[in-house]
Amino acid sequence: MSGNTTGTIFKVTTWGESHGKSTGVVVDGCPPNIPLNESDIQRELDRRRPGQHTSSSPRKEEDIAEILSGTFEGKTTGTPISIVIRNSDVRSGDYDQIKDLFRPGHGDFTYFKKYGIRDYRGGGRASGRETAARVAAGAIAKKIIVREGIETIAYTLELGSVRVENLSMNDIGNNRLLCPDMKAAELMERRLEEAGERGDSLGGIVEIIVKGCPPGLGEPVFDKIDADMAKALMSIGTVKGVGIGAGFKAARMPGSKCNDPITPEGFATNNAGGIIAGITNGEDIVMKVACKPIASIEKPQQSVDIHGNSTTLTVTGRHDVSVIPRIIPVCEAMVSMVLADHLLRQKAIS
Repeated sequence: MSGNTTGTIFKVTTWGESHGKSTGVVVDGCPPNIPLNESDIQRELDRRRPGQHTSSSPRKEEDIAEILSGTFEGKTTGTPISIVIRNSDVRSGDYDQIKDLFRPGHGDFTYFKKYGIRDYRGGGRASGRETAARVAAGAIAKKIIVREGIETIAYTLELGSVRVENLSMNDIGNNRLLCPDMKAAELMERRLEEAGERGDSLGGIVEIIVKGCPPGLGEPVFDKIDADMAKALMSIGTVKGVGIGAGFKAARMPGSKCNDPITPEGFATNNAGGIIAGITNGEDIVMKVACKPIASIEKPQQSVDIHGNSTTLTVTGRHDVSVIPRIIPVCEAMVSMVLADHLLRQKAIS
């Protein structure tokens, strides 16, 4: 299967399936002498780990990161860094009853049509379990970008049609949904509980802000940094839309309002979201990602089996009600990987 590697200098390759023995990642192109140990990676993995929220899957994976190569005496060596995360709480038997059925909203149908075979256990390679490897790679990327004073922050902007109204960054860590509005967070929790009781799921919007990014990152024409950001975020299975800066609102604005005036002190507004002509301009990079509802739900759904026969199925087992908040560290990881790659590309020409 191709398409498992991303990046030009900072290259990331993930591997493994939901119910396989392990999942993991190989990071190539990381500079040497960067302090890195397993606790750095574990800190990020713990944020994504299932079973920490009533709306998340009760699957009990400890997600313990084990560095197999690429470090010596607590520092990177410049050689490929290999990380393994072992799967310990698989229940493949939960999927026996639907092994010949295509679950609506999942990759079952498309994987089968492409390869003529699919791993039906938890979705195999198409499972959200794959994102654990991305988060591990993102932990390494963050070690690179933080040296340049760059910070990525992601939070819940909307969930179940409840949207943040009073944004307070200090509130992000004060609730389980990582929402910067405590009142909105309480209503979101109720929406999640109600959806779970109905056997349904909910989608939402995550906002990502990059602070401290220097101007000049990005490679025109086809490797614009916003193009790479969009691709990285869209590669997350749940994401169905990406907006940068004003995003789709820009289509409804006149140029006199959309253009960001430039003053001696900097840009007066930030409709561009920190990126102009595919190159960072020094302002905060602001992105939003639209996440679809979890596909595995207990409500009856119309589908077909592998022979094309019509059927109705309900999906049982251990599943999230929403990808939020577990998707938030995944978004941060993908953005950090793109930033690390473009930082190293910029250093190569300067």
